[in-house]
Amino acid sequence: MTNPKTPSPALLAWASQVLGAPPAVQDRSHPRANSLAWRLDLPGAVRFYLKVSPQAVMYERETLALRHAAPALGAGGAPQLRASSADHLALLLTAVPGRPLKQLTLPPVQEVRAHRRAGALLARLHAAGDLTGPWRSEAEQALQAAADSADRHLQAAGDRLTSAEQKLVRDLAEQLRMLPPLPLAYIHGDAWERNLMWSKTQQQAGWIDFERARFAAAVQDFVLMACSTWADRPDLRAACLQGYGRDLTPRSSTP
Repeated sequence: MTNPKTPSPALLAWASQVLGAPPAVQDRSHPRANSLAWRLDLPGAVRFYLKVSPQAVMYERETLALRHAAPALGAGGAPQLRASSADHLALLLTAVPGRPLKQLTLPPVQEVRAHRRAGALLARLHAAGDLTGPWRSEAEQALQAAADSADRHLQAAGDRLTSAEQKLVRDLAEQLRMLPPLPLAYIHGDAWERNLMWSKTQQQAGWIDFERARFAAAVQDFVLMACSTWADRPDLRAACLQGYGRDLTPRSSTP
Protein backbone atom coordinates (compact mmCIF):
# COMPACT_ATOMS: atom_id res chain seq x y z
CA MET A 1 0.00 0.00 0.00
CA THR A 2 1.26 3.48 -0.88
CA ASN A 3 2.02 5.73 2.08
CA PRO A 4 -0.61 8.50 1.83
CA LYS A 5 1.92 10.96 3.22
CA THR A 6 4.30 10.37 0.30
CA PRO A 7 3.78 12.29 -2.97
CA SER A 8 2.53 10.09 -5.78
CA PRO A 9 5.10 9.40 -8.53
CA ALA A 10 3.11 11.56 -10.95
CA LEU A 11 2.92 14.45 -8.48
CA LEU A 12 6.61 14.27 -7.65
CA ALA A 13 7.49 14.10 -11.35
CA TRP A 14 5.45 17.26 -11.96
CA ALA A 15 7.17 19.12 -9.12
CA SER A 16 10.61 17.95 -10.26
CA GLN A 17 9.93 19.13 -13.79
CA VAL A 18 8.90 22.58 -12.55
CA LEU A 19 11.95 22.83 -10.26
CA GLY A 20 14.35 21.48 -12.84
CA ALA A 21 15.71 18.76 -10.55
CA PRO A 22 14.40 16.01 -8.25
CA PRO A 23 14.22 17.42 -4.69
CA ALA A 24 14.73 15.78 -1.32
CA VAL A 25 11.27 15.30 0.22
CA GLN A 26 10.20 15.65 3.86
CA ASP A 27 6.63 15.18 5.05
CA ARG A 28 5.15 18.33 6.57
CA SER A 29 1.51 17.27 6.74
CA HIS A 30 -0.62 18.15 9.74
CA PRO A 31 -1.75 15.18 11.86
CA ARG A 32 -5.10 14.79 10.12
CA ALA A 33 -6.22 12.54 7.28
CA ASN A 34 -6.80 15.22 4.63
CA SER A 35 -3.53 17.12 5.14
CA LEU A 36 -0.90 16.52 2.44
CA ALA A 37 2.14 18.81 2.42
CA TRP A 38 5.86 18.28 1.87
CA ARG A 39 9.06 20.28 2.11
CA LEU A 40 11.15 20.07 -1.03
CA ASP A 41 14.87 20.80 -0.69
CA LEU A 42 17.19 21.49 -3.61
CA PRO A 43 20.98 21.87 -3.52
CA GLY A 44 22.18 25.21 -2.21
CA ALA A 45 19.61 25.39 0.62
CA VAL A 46 16.81 26.25 -1.83
CA ARG A 47 13.48 25.25 -0.27
CA PHE A 48 9.93 24.94 -1.58
CA TYR A 49 6.69 23.49 -0.27
CA LEU A 50 4.30 21.21 -2.12
CA LYS A 51 0.75 20.88 -0.88
CA VAL A 52 -2.35 19.10 -2.14
CA SER A 53 -5.66 20.74 -1.32
CA PRO A 54 -8.29 18.45 0.24
CA GLN A 55 -11.06 19.97 -1.89
CA ALA A 56 -11.27 21.66 -5.29
CA VAL A 57 -12.79 24.81 -3.75
CA MET A 58 -9.80 25.15 -1.39
CA TYR A 59 -7.39 24.71 -4.29
CA GLU A 60 -9.23 27.40 -6.26
CA ARG A 61 -9.30 29.79 -3.30
CA GLU A 62 -5.63 29.42 -2.48
CA THR A 63 -4.58 29.70 -6.12
CA LEU A 64 -6.61 32.89 -6.53
CA ALA A 65 -5.26 34.32 -3.28
CA LEU A 66 -1.62 33.66 -4.12
CA ARG A 67 -1.95 35.02 -7.64
CA HIS A 68 -4.00 38.13 -7.03
CA ALA A 69 -3.99 39.16 -3.35
CA ALA A 70 -1.06 37.75 -1.36
CA PRO A 71 1.55 39.65 -3.44
CA ALA A 72 0.28 42.79 -1.69
CA LEU A 73 1.93 41.48 1.51
CA GLY A 74 5.39 41.99 0.03
CA ALA A 75 8.51 39.84 0.09
CA GLY A 76 8.33 37.25 2.86
CA GLY A 77 4.80 38.26 3.84
CA ALA A 78 3.26 35.27 2.08
CA PRO A 79 4.36 32.34 -0.10
CA GLN A 80 4.88 32.94 -3.80
CA LEU A 81 3.10 30.55 -6.13
CA ARG A 82 5.72 28.86 -8.29
CA ALA A 83 3.24 26.58 -10.09
CA SER A 84 -0.16 24.92 -9.65
CA SER A 85 -1.77 21.79 -11.07
CA ALA A 86 -5.54 21.49 -11.26
CA ASP A 87 -5.14 17.78 -12.13
CA HIS A 88 -3.45 17.11 -8.77
CA LEU A 89 -5.08 20.01 -6.81
CA ALA A 90 -1.45 20.81 -6.02
CA LEU A 91 0.44 24.03 -5.36
CA LEU A 92 4.20 24.51 -5.43
CA LEU A 93 5.15 27.37 -3.11
CA THR A 94 8.20 29.27 -2.00
CA ALA A 95 9.10 29.07 1.68
CA VAL A 96 8.19 31.88 4.08
CA PRO A 97 10.94 32.77 6.61
CA GLY A 98 10.59 31.56 10.17
CA ARG A 99 8.33 29.08 11.94
CA PRO A 100 4.65 29.15 12.94
CA LEU A 101 4.23 31.45 15.93
CA LYS A 102 2.31 28.69 17.72
CA GLN A 103 5.50 26.58 17.78
CA LEU A 104 7.73 29.30 19.22
CA THR A 105 8.43 30.37 22.78
CA LEU A 106 9.15 34.08 22.63
CA PRO A 107 9.58 36.90 25.13
CA PRO A 108 6.44 39.02 25.38
CA VAL A 109 8.03 41.92 23.52
CA GLN A 110 8.56 39.71 20.44
CA GLU A 111 5.06 38.28 20.68
CA VAL A 112 3.68 41.81 20.65
CA ARG A 113 5.88 42.70 17.68
CA ALA A 114 4.76 39.61 15.78
CA HIS A 115 1.06 40.38 16.31
CA ARG A 116 1.54 44.02 15.38
CA ARG A 117 3.19 43.08 12.09
CA ALA A 118 0.61 40.38 11.48
CA GLY A 119 -2.10 43.03 11.79
CA ALA A 120 -0.29 45.27 9.32
CA LEU A 121 -0.17 42.40 6.82
CA LEU A 122 -3.88 41.70 7.27
CA ALA A 123 -4.61 45.34 6.53
CA ARG A 124 -2.78 45.00 3.21
CA LEU A 125 -4.54 41.76 2.39
CA HIS A 126 -7.97 43.17 3.23
CA ALA A 127 -7.44 46.00 0.77
CA ALA A 128 -6.39 43.64 -2.04
CA GLY A 129 -8.59 42.15 -4.72
CA ASP A 130 -11.45 43.45 -6.83
CA LEU A 131 -14.59 43.61 -4.67
CA THR A 132 -17.10 43.81 -7.52
CA GLY A 133 -19.70 41.61 -9.17
CA PRO A 134 -20.10 38.12 -7.67
CA TRP A 135 -17.26 38.75 -5.19
CA ARG A 136 -19.25 41.56 -3.54
CA SER A 137 -22.36 39.42 -3.41
CA GLU A 138 -20.40 36.60 -1.74
CA ALA A 139 -18.93 39.00 0.81
CA GLU A 140 -22.30 40.56 1.63
CA GLN A 141 -23.73 37.10 2.35
CA ALA A 142 -20.78 35.95 4.48
CA LEU A 143 -22.34 36.45 7.91
CA GLN A 144 -25.65 34.98 6.73
CA ALA A 145 -23.72 31.92 5.53
CA ALA A 146 -21.98 31.68 8.91
CA ALA A 147 -25.35 31.79 10.69
CA ASP A 148 -26.77 29.15 8.35
CA SER A 149 -23.88 26.80 9.15
CA ALA A 150 -24.56 26.81 12.90
CA ASP A 151 -26.93 23.84 12.89
CA ARG A 152 -24.51 21.79 10.76
CA HIS A 153 -21.72 22.40 13.26
CA LEU A 154 -24.01 21.61 16.19
CA GLN A 155 -24.94 18.30 14.60
CA ALA A 156 -21.27 17.49 14.13
CA ALA A 157 -20.58 18.36 17.78
CA GLY A 158 -23.33 16.03 18.95
CA ASP A 159 -23.48 15.47 22.71
CA ARG A 160 -20.18 17.26 23.27
CA LEU A 161 -22.26 20.39 23.95
CA THR A 162 -24.94 20.74 26.60
CA SER A 163 -28.43 21.97 25.76
CA ALA A 164 -27.55 25.37 27.19
CA GLU A 165 -24.41 25.59 25.04
CA GLN A 166 -26.37 24.62 21.93
CA LYS A 167 -28.95 27.31 22.69
CA LEU A 168 -26.16 29.87 23.11
CA VAL A 169 -24.76 29.01 19.66
CA ARG A 170 -28.20 29.29 18.04
CA ASP A 171 -28.89 32.60 19.78
CA LEU A 172 -25.57 34.03 18.61
CA ALA A 173 -26.23 32.78 15.07
CA GLU A 174 -29.53 34.67 15.09
CA GLN A 175 -27.71 37.82 16.20
CA LEU A 176 -25.48 37.53 13.11
CA ARG A 177 -28.60 37.76 10.94
CA MET A 178 -29.56 41.08 12.52
CA LEU A 179 -26.23 42.91 12.21
CA PRO A 180 -26.06 46.02 10.03
CA PRO A 181 -23.78 45.97 6.97
CA LEU A 182 -20.13 45.56 8.03
CA PRO A 183 -16.89 46.51 6.22
CA LEU A 184 -16.04 43.97 3.52
CA ALA A 185 -12.56 42.73 2.64
CA TYR A 186 -10.50 39.99 1.08
CA ILE A 187 -9.82 37.89 4.19
CA HIS A 188 -7.25 35.19 4.96
CA GLY A 189 -9.99 33.04 6.46
CA ASP A 190 -7.76 31.04 8.83
CA ALA A 191 -5.78 33.77 10.57
CA TRP A 192 -4.30 32.56 13.83
CA GLU A 193 -0.94 31.59 15.25
CA ARG A 194 -0.80 28.23 13.46
CA ASN A 195 -0.62 30.06 10.13
CA LEU A 196 1.38 33.08 11.27
CA MET A 197 5.09 32.70 10.53
CA TRP A 198 7.65 34.60 12.57
CA SER A 199 11.36 34.88 11.81
CA LYS A 200 13.30 35.63 14.98
CA THR A 201 16.43 36.53 13.01
CA GLN A 202 14.68 38.87 10.57
CA GLN A 203 11.95 40.00 12.99
CA GLN A 204 9.51 39.43 10.15
CA ALA A 205 5.95 38.09 10.03
CA GLY A 206 4.25 36.24 7.21
CA TRP A 207 0.94 34.46 6.61
CA ILE A 208 0.63 30.97 5.07
CA ASP A 209 -2.23 28.59 4.13
CA PHE A 210 -4.65 30.70 2.10
CA GLU A 211 -7.04 27.86 1.27
CA ARG A 212 -9.92 29.60 3.06
CA ALA A 213 -9.19 33.08 1.65
CA ARG A 214 -12.23 34.82 0.21
CA PHE A 215 -14.22 38.04 0.18
CA ALA A 216 -16.20 38.38 3.42
CA ALA A 217 -16.77 40.69 6.39
CA ALA A 218 -13.34 41.95 7.50
CA VAL A 219 -14.06 41.20 11.15
CA GLN A 220 -14.19 37.47 10.41
CA ASP A 221 -10.39 37.44 10.15
CA PHE A 222 -10.08 38.28 13.85
CA VAL A 223 -12.46 35.66 15.26
CA LEU A 224 -9.98 32.79 15.64
CA MET A 225 -7.41 34.90 17.49
CA ALA A 226 -10.09 36.56 19.63
CA CYS A 227 -11.35 33.13 20.72
CA SER A 228 -7.90 31.66 21.40
CA THR A 229 -4.70 33.64 22.02
CA TRP A 230 -6.28 37.00 22.68
CA ALA A 231 -8.64 35.66 25.35
CA ASP A 232 -5.78 35.75 27.88
CA ARG A 233 -3.53 38.27 26.11
CA PRO A 234 -5.24 41.62 25.55
CA ASP A 235 -1.81 43.10 24.80
CA LEU A 236 -1.57 40.93 21.69
CA ARG A 237 -5.05 41.96 20.60
CA ALA A 238 -4.11 45.62 21.01
CA ALA A 239 -0.86 45.10 19.10
CA CYS A 240 -2.54 43.37 16.14
CA LEU A 241 -5.23 46.02 15.83
CA GLN A 242 -2.62 48.76 16.16
CA GLY A 243 -0.76 47.20 13.24
CA TYR A 244 -4.04 46.85 11.37
CA GLY A 245 -4.61 50.56 11.74
CA ARG A 246 -7.94 50.64 13.55
CA ASP A 247 -9.76 49.05 16.46
CA LEU A 248 -12.92 47.02 16.19
CA THR A 249 -16.08 49.10 16.18
CA PRO A 250 -17.71 48.95 19.63
CA ARG A 251 -21.08 47.31 19.83
CA SER A 252 -23.78 49.95 20.18
CA SER A 253 -25.83 49.74 23.34
CA THR A 254 -29.61 49.83 23.43
CA PRO A 255 -30.94 52.92 25.25
